[in-house]
Amino acid sequence: MDLRIVLKKASYTHLGCHEDDVSAESSTEFPDRLSLMEVRLQAQEDEIMLLKSSLADALRKLRLHDQQIPLLKQQLIAVNPTAARVLNQPYYVDGFSKPCRLSTSSLDGLHHPPNRVRRNSEKLSKDPQDKNKQRLSKKAASSTNLLARSPSLESRAKDLISSTGSQGARRGTQSQSIKMFIRGRPITMYIPSNILNYEELKMDLPSQRLDLDWVYGYRGRDCRANLYLLPSGEAVYFIACVVVLYHIGKRTQRHYRKHTDCVRCLAIHPDKVRVASGQTAGVDKDGKPLQPFVHIWDSKTLVTLQQIGLGTFERGVGAVAFSNSDAGTFLCVIDDSNEHMLSVWDWNKNTKHYEVKSTNEGVLAVEFNPTDTNIIITCGKSHVYFWTMSAGTLTKKQGIFGKYKKPKFVLCFVFSLTGDVLTGDSEGNILTWGKSAADIKTLGKGAKETFQIMKQTRAHEGSVFTMCVLQGGAILSGGGKDRKIIRWSADLAPERECEIPEKFGAVRTIADVDGEEFLVGTTRNAILRGTFSDGFVAIVQGHVDEMWGLATHPSQNIFLTCGNDRQVYVWNAEDHKLDWCTTLEESGLCADFCPNGAVVSVGLSTGRWVVLDLQTKEVVSDLTDGNEQLSVMRYSPDGCFLAVGSHDNLIYIYNVTEGGRRYTRFGKCTGHSSFITHLDWSKDGKYIMSNSGDYEILYWDVAGGCKLLRNRFESKDREWASYTCVLGFHVMGVWLEGSDGTDINALCRSHSESIVAVADDFCKVHLFQYPCPKPKAPSYKYEGHGSHVTNVRFTLNDSHLVSLGGKDTCILQWRVKRGGTGDNKEHVPSSSPVCSSSVSSQNGT
Repeated sequence: MDLRIVLKKASYTHLGCHEDDVSAESSTEFPDRLSLMEVRLQAQEDEIMLLKSSLADALRKLRLHDQQIPLLKQQLIAVNPTAARVLNQPYYVDGFSKPCRLSTSSLDGLHHPPNRVRRNSEKLSKDPQDKNKQRLSKKAASSTNLLARSPSLESRAKDLISSTGSQGARRGTQSQSIKMFIRGRPITMYIPSNILNYEELKMDLPSQRLDLDWVYGYRGRDCRANLYLLPSGEAVYFIACVVVLYHIGKRTQRHYRKHTDCVRCLAIHPDKVRVASGQTAGVDKDGKPLQPFVHIWDSKTLVTLQQIGLGTFERGVGAVAFSNSDAGTFLCVIDDSNEHMLSVWDWNKNTKHYEVKSTNEGVLAVEFNPTDTNIIITCGKSHVYFWTMSAGTLTKKQGIFGKYKKPKFVLCFVFSLTGDVLTGDSEGNILTWGKSAADIKTLGKGAKETFQIMKQTRAHEGSVFTMCVLQGGAILSGGGKDRKIIRWSADLAPERECEIPEKFGAVRTIADVDGEEFLVGTTRNAILRGTFSDGFVAIVQGHVDEMWGLATHPSQNIFLTCGNDRQVYVWNAEDHKLDWCTTLEESGLCADFCPNGAVVSVGLSTGRWVVLDLQTKEVVSDLTDGNEQLSVMRYSPDGCFLAVGSHDNLIYIYNVTEGGRRYTRFGKCTGHSSFITHLDWSKDGKYIMSNSGDYEILYWDVAGGCKLLRNRFESKDREWASYTCVLGFHVMGVWLEGSDGTDINALCRSHSESIVAVADDFCKVHLFQYPCPKPKAPSYKYEGHGSHVTNVRFTLNDSHLVSLGGKDTCILQWRVKRGGTGDNKEHVPSSSPVCSSSVSSQNGT
């Protein structure tokens, strides 16, 4: 696993989930080195898995060859006794000094021993001599070269192959194939008969485009102060790379999409129109770090007004705040570097006035004093700092806890109407801070005034995650462990309280609506709307851990998602709402609807899979195949079979009866040398095409007893009911140069068979024309996800495309625009091919 992949996947670690009182605040203190070491360990495990798979593949093929040797020897000797001498002569392959014996495998171009791994720079070498050496090396073990050594053997072998139905092509059949290479491994694909001249095929941009239609989810699990209500009636929050403006009355969304990586913080200008949003740095597809920045933009027009700090901030932007007393002239920014640099900007002029080191501890919040622009307060791990701007310098004074227990985290603070500073901490207390006179007796002459605790109020069991000041001076506080929202008078006397439902997690942030009604963001990525008297309803919900499972309904505009949080959500794509949800006992990794639309199968992380009734939401069937995770579930087009792909290298086939409620084992497909990743059924429901973790493409005759079709050439014209396999002739052009086999996580062909959507490992969704069989195919790319995109599916009638983010826990719903101009006009053709551009004419090879 090269360094590019390690760095690329290390960029996802900043999206971890923190729900308890301490871990919710400790993400900033863990060194990046630990995360990088974990990713490297995982990369080594992946490399070991690939090597094991390659070894298993080689051993399987050797066993097959050894079984065929005696039969071929007997038949050839019976036809031509002189062939016995030829069969016993040693020959040399690809420069190896060890002699090898001729076997029937040499006559089958589909199953010759794999070539040694070659880097892309070698296989794309421009030196003609190098190309000739490579070509000769590959042909050394080919049937054409071997048979040419003995004309009599050639003719007899061809007759034998024709009469015995060997894996090679029939005599006289000329086929065309093309090879693509992934990590040096050659993958042969056969060109369908209806393509008469492969070289003249032209790859065009698809006629369809995508528009971002809806964003499902909210990032509350590890971010704070990220929910505000605008005078327009829109709630402003973020998830992944998108800032969402959701009108709570009209139930409509608008989206600010100018960020290039995950948004981490928000601030609203005093005019309640302009918004500042800061993002993390991330890395590009080559592992190079990107630069974080802050955007100031207009919430009415979604126009970017200013970009602040490009090239200044490190790792990311952790907190931002506008000044208040001077009509929002200044913007304070704290980055995620080791020193948590604090900078103050005249954002309209894009000039930096101050920049100082803040602290080596995590900083969780920053605000200007609402009545004095020269005073800034920050808080975080074990500290409260009071900053003063004067005479061109920025100085800080540390809040003194004195006789009070110093909390592990100071999580939030607000300014009361009387000018006091109120902080909420991990001990469950609200502390009232005020300036005290200088202690000259203890500290000596010249001692300056300090900020000390004037009052301690016990507020919550567990942490105080958020506070909000209402218009009349009352204060709302939100608890972590107790999930309570408490209303306090201006002098911190409790007035009312309520508790949010446990399934939504703890209170992360509160936004006032009208003094009685308010919005609550929670640590389980939900936004609630309600009052103390009427309770709460969820207006936004989402997953809280990595998602992989996605299925779209065959006859309704709904789709299902599942992931590592053990939640199964069924969404209404037309009404943009959650229809229903249920909790599994294990992580859900894959799913598929039965063609009759009555039930859905969900594959879990332990080899177990369950079938859910969409009406009753009950489990109607519960089975287990092996003890490893399941990666793909797929019903046959007529609903008579269900194929279950597992990480134990097997595909389990089940008969489906009683409308999808009863399942009996029909057989299993054995032959892959690595875990199953994707599979599709043929339109007649008799065959399966499958991909595996070591980049195999295999075909299976299910109706004939789950048999492996060893002559892959015979499947080149087969029509497929769906196309989700990432490896295959029809989607070969979606792979770019240097791809390592994990760069594309999923793809899906539209029902109209005109376009194919691709989910890549670099936060992008691509749209290609279908079929896409040539390198350098142009595509439209769409941004929005802040993590690897794990899955894509088209909904009913191709009206929408749904994409899942991994660690960003974000679901994006894209509207498919036919013949229109979508929201992204940029097309990105591949820079160079990953497969060879020459087409070889072969006899079954």
